[in-house]
Amino acid sequence: MLTQMKGIVMDFGPVRAVDHVHFTVQPGEIVGLLGENGAGKSTLMNVLAGTFPPTEGEILLDGQKVRMTSALQAMKLGIRFIHQELNLCNDLNVFENLFLAQETLGRGGLLNKKEMAQRTREVFDRMHVNIDPWTTVKTLQPAEKQLVEIARSLLFKCDLIIMDEPTSALSNREIDNLFVIMRQLKSEGVSFIYISHKMPEIFQICETYYVLRDGRLIGNGRIADTNEGEITEMMIGRALAEDDFTHKEYYGTDEIALEADHLSGDSFEDVSFRLHKGEILAFTGLQSSGRDMLADALFGVIPHKGRLVIKGRQVDRANIRGYMHRGVAMVPRSRKERGIHNHLSITDNVSMGFINTHLKTLLINPRLERSRYQRVKDALSLKADNPKNPITSLSGGNQQKVILGRWLETNADVLIFDNPTQGIDVGTKFEIYHLILRLAMEGKAILVFSAEFPEIYKVADECVVMYKGRINAVLPRRQLTEKNIMYYSTGSNLEGAKHEQISLEK
Repeated sequence: MLTQMKGIVMDFGPVRAVDHVHFTVQPGEIVGLLGENGAGKSTLMNVLAGTFPPTEGEILLDGQKVRMTSALQAMKLGIRFIHQELNLCNDLNVFENLFLAQETLGRGGLLNKKEMAQRTREVFDRMHVNIDPWTTVKTLQPAEKQLVEIARSLLFKCDLIIMDEPTSALSNREIDNLFVIMRQLKSEGVSFIYISHKMPEIFQICETYYVLRDGRLIGNGRIADTNEGEITEMMIGRALAEDDFTHKEYYGTDEIALEADHLSGDSFEDVSFRLHKGEILAFTGLQSSGRDMLADALFGVIPHKGRLVIKGRQVDRANIRGYMHRGVAMVPRSRKERGIHNHLSITDNVSMGFINTHLKTLLINPRLERSRYQRVKDALSLKADNPKNPITSLSGGNQQKVILGRWLETNADVLIFDNPTQGIDVGTKFEIYHLILRLAMEGKAILVFSAEFPEIYKVADECVVMYKGRINAVLPRRQLTEKNIMYYSTGSNLEGAKHEQISLEK
């Protein structure tokens, strides 16, 4: 199906989110759509998917002008949208989510649950995914929920699939499986619009690209004719200085801020380490390595056994608030589910951490609330029109800045960053990396949990590599290479790999 968007304009009151954009997708083509958070990518795709009627412009499918009135109409015309923010009903089971609004009926008009579950299982088999169709969605991990969203788009025949950050919670193996499916569907004539901030993925799977900035089309062309540097400059309007991170300074002191001694819990065992003031210690590992659960345990989200000492005081069975009062803060993974309060304003989301740790009166002072918001806005270059708007009115990158600002306002001494740049643009990523380095320079003790080597290399003084719930290696900065991290993440040193062992780079 040839898809054309001509002169699309999308206004929200006085704000122009998309400004006269032309966009074309050929049959059987995979197009990369790039831009910073707030550049207008998701808004443009929501116009195509029937969520918003455009202020100006037209949409043509195979040369015929169509007027998108709803997401359901777009689906009937063969367009499916996998949103970055998961749109699943947690209280329904998996197959009910896949068939929502398109249920299969049996005799007497009753739901044919057996057939729907069987078709769901077939789609999972095609994706090489082991998820029980009868499982309730709320029991799934974030990565599994992401796979359910992808499966929903593959269940029914369609001509164009829009994917907005589809791999943000997936492992490398799951990403490889997704790309195999995409290439197979492409050979059958299905087109894709692929939105991602992960440049290696764009260059691996896409043939052409479009770049938006501030709602305008900045450039487009063939992926083979460009490179990551050129696209990044188009996205943010300037070149990024990678050299800022090559010769990283060490700000650590002799004072220990956090000490873990033989910690064990859900999915991790016998973890010991020391974190000094001014030090940045990274933790990495593959999915199910125990990395995520360890991060949760260090903030009181889940219980643990073993000894944990924070600023010289041993922690005994503290909950999240207890950790907060001990000067620990956490920027969590899975922003939508674990980081933001959807129904509260931007200001309220900023103030949550301070209210829970420092407020000593029964009433909240609106003047102090406004000043707190303004500090965060100025410090983090937050793009927000009105602090009273709900936080969901912001782009993903700006939502992440609000979460960062929330914890900076608590003046915590130990900061835990769990996948801090998940689903945000490259420009905002660099801002967060510089922020982490600045916090270390100010004497903060920092833990970074991440699966992305470029992110680890930019900030870490040392990296702990986990495998099957245990620490498999501790790499000093001079040994931080992607090859070394992958060697220990896969357990090659323990499993007796059949191929010749990789010699570590010094």
